Amino acid sequence: MSNVLLRAAGVARRYGELEALAPTDLELRAGETVALVGPNGAGKSTLLAILAGALEPTAGRVEAYAPAGWVPQRPAHYARLSARENLELFARLDGVADPAAAASRLLERFSLPDGDKPSGELSVGNRQRLDVALSLLGDPRVLLLDEPTASLDPGQRRRVWEIADALRGEGGAVCFATQNVEEVGEHADRVLVLQAGRVVYEGEPAGYAAAVEEAFR
Repeated sequence: MSNVLLRAAGVARRYGELEALAPTDLELRAGETVALVGPNGAGKSTLLAILAGALEPTAGRVEAYAPAGWVPQRPAHYARLSARENLELFARLDGVADPAAAASRLLERFSLPDGDKPSGELSVGNRQRLDVALSLLGDPRVLLLDEPTASLDPGQRRRVWEIADALRGEGGAVCFATQNVEEVGEHADRVLVLQAGRVVYEGEPAGYAAAVEEAFR
């Protein structure tokens, strides 16, 4: 069990009478990428937010054995600040020794604009890449990605996956939600299919097609 970087034990989430996520177990292990697949409202984003510590489960617990970076679906930065200002601010909050240097490195790595333009005025792709850059500030060993490439062009999408695959190759773990079948086939070692807040399939990518077809009916 020493290779487990993040564990969810029976985590669930209710909003009054609505069960957004039924009790769910999940282990993210070093060197693997796990895909969360299912229709909108299936519980994918809820599970990722719980794993990231951004949402308290109403039952169960999360055990983190390594730092995690989270890229939610919605913007996770301050729209009035520039890309650099966001990176430097969050770097300081994360206790990074040299926030300016960290910001410069990530601006270059993600080809983000280094000017005074507020991030809220950037293109959708740039804003999404900024969120991915922010998730890397704390040198995480686990990446939690909620449809991180949905608004990116093919080149930008490839860059994000190069970073995620490199982290996995260095002994980290990646968990991502997607509706992109190609991304599942190219990057996932394991797939969880969710429907109405419940896991209806867990296993290798080769065997999940039938479960997805059922979940999307």
